[in-house]
Amino acid sequence: MTPNANVGSVTNVPNTQWLLPFGWALLLLISIMGMPLLESVFRWVEPDARQVIYSRAAFYELLGRHVLVVGVAAVVTITAGVLAGIAVTRERGRDFLPLVGQLASLGQTFPPVAVLALAVPVLGFGTLPIIVALMLYGLLPIVRNTLAGINDVDATIKEAAQAMGMTPWQVLRHVELPLAAPVILAGVRTSVTINIATAALGATVGASNLGDPIIAGIVNGNMAYVLQGALLIALLALSVDSAFNVYQQRLRRRLSAF
Repeated sequence: MTPNANVGSVTNVPNTQWLLPFGWALLLLISIMGMPLLESVFRWVEPDARQVIYSRAAFYELLGRHVLVVGVAAVVTITAGVLAGIAVTRERGRDFLPLVGQLASLGQTFPPVAVLALAVPVLGFGTLPIIVALMLYGLLPIVRNTLAGINDVDATIKEAAQAMGMTPWQVLRHVELPLAAPVILAGVRTSVTINIATAALGATVGASNLGDPIIAGIVNGNMAYVLQGALLIALLALSVDSAFNVYQQRLRRRLSAF
């Protein structure tokens, strides 16, 4: 094989890897737009139901609200988790490492339903309680992976960077964070993927999203509604998770090239 062929095969790998997340996303789009066309299929699931296609809100609207809730929670959680992880790996912040670890773990000691039950009396019904629940529930993987990623950076690499005249901030920005990025991204991937499913609980407190058909199906004993909500949430989770997977592989490939 010629050198040019080798270069071409390497550069084509990332392009083909994006086919999987695009495929899941396309299937999600088709499912949203074509759900009414599947009425005969869902009629087989619920032959006695008066209505088998959820119609209280358009599926694309529910998808948009679902993505918005998960996205807002993810931005806040990623920012807080990464900054906390960085802070306790610095010399001045090491004493706070146990406290940060315990606080991050606290969110997952309570089930999301319990967090919602505690948040609703204070925050009221709507979107805010589920965002708070997602933030608490998704913080632990990000904090843990940030700590693991930064602590796993070889000390000799950091010493070499300091010997070149880099300041501590420059070492963090140009050495530690880039090398820790794949591990941190793995934590973000876990947090966001889990929260895509967990966000469905927001429908129980008035936060309209893809959990609406599931809750409506449970209340009305309509399994067709439940399947529709579950299908769309699963496709959304697969789309996001596979996109994270591709990006992780690209980061690892870049690091291995140096």
